[in-house]
This record gives sequence, C-alpha cells and structure tokens, in this order.
Amino acid sequence: MPVLHYIFDPLCGWCYGAAPLVEAARAVPGLTVALHGGGMMTGSNRRQITPEWRGYVLPHDRRIEQLSGQPFGDAYLNGLLNDTTAMMDSAPPITAILAAQDLAGKGLDMLHRLQRAHYVEGLRIADLPVLVLLAQQLGLDGAAFDAAYARQAGAATEQHIAASRALLAQVGGQGFPTFVLDDGAGKLSVIDIGGFLGQPAKWQAQLGGACGAAGCAV
Repeated sequence: MPVLHYIFDPLCGWCYGAAPLVEAARAVPGLTVALHGGGMMTGSNRRQITPEWRGYVLPHDRRIEQLSGQPFGDAYLNGLLNDTTAMMDSAPPITAILAAQDLAGKGLDMLHRLQRAHYVEGLRIADLPVLVLLAQQLGLDGAAFDAAYARQAGAATEQHIAASRALLAQVGGQGFPTFVLDDGAGKLSVIDIGGFLGQPAKWQAQLGGACGAAGCAV
C-alpha cells in the first residue's frame, strides 16, 4: 500500500501553508498519509517570543499567506507574537498528535487543529490545558487524552522525533515540510510542493496519478 510520508513541525509556518495539500492527500483513494514530527523547536532550539522573532517571522508569514491562501489571524499576528512570556516548543504539540493518533486515529486532525489554534487563534499550543481543550473539540475524552498524552510524552516523543529526522536525512530532505511518496514496494520519492501551494486540486491529481501508477487506486 503506497504511503505519503509527511515530515513536518507543528510550529512551521510553511507546514501550515501546506495544510490544504495534506487534506487533499487524505482524499486520494488507497493512499495512506503518515505523520512524522521533526521537532524543529525542541530542547535548546525552543524559542521565547521576542520582538526580534516577530520581526523575523512576519515577512515569512505574509509570503506563506500569499502563496497558500492560508489565513493568519489577528490573535496570532498582534496577540501571540507580542506575548514575550510565551515559549514555542514543538514537543508538546507533537506529543498531542501522537496521543490523538493512539486514542482514535486522529493525529492528522489534531495537527490541523493545532495549526489553526496557533496561526489563527493565537493560542499557546505548548500548554497542556490548551492541548486537552483542543482534543475535546475533536471529540476525544479529556481524561483519556490526558492519559494518552502522559504515555506519549518524554521518551516516546523523543524517539518519534529522532525517527522523523532520520527519515528526513535518509531521503535528503531540506527541512519542513517534506513529502515522501513510498510506492508500496520500498521506493521513496521526495515530492516538491513548490508548484502546488494554494492548488490542492492540482496536488490531488498529481498524487492520484502517482498513486495510480503504483497500483493503489481503488
């Protein structure tokens, strides 16, 4: 069965820009989307929001919005990005994705909800109470999610991130997002999404053609 491996980070703006492409990939018959969180802002790479950071990311965010059509909300642009007490840490949201996947196969739904929470609603997606609330909004039981989060936190998340980075290195990926199509027979091909941002139907047709050639259409 062909698999589209998606190497991402929940705090990567270009991954947010690619979210409509990920949704389109989900609709390709016979294609499985596998998530690989790369941990862009973990450990010593965690970042406190500062005026300098805001100045750095704003031009990129404008470019992402222009190319992808993905909205950046005022609560993010003029709220979160001005909150110098906020810490950006990729590990907790990756753990939340793993927990949602473990509980109900909703890892991808959690990723999209996290991206909207961060880039539109300006929420602190590294805070556990926020993550529990988002899980409940996806229909998950709060206590069950909290327990699953505890199981996935720490070593399990670190192992997931290490495996994601190993895959990125294996395929020669240049960062996040990286999409890798496994044809089902072990052949891995990196797909450049540069010409597909803002064009999910075109992307879906491309994947459908590649998937059909690999024999996964149903």
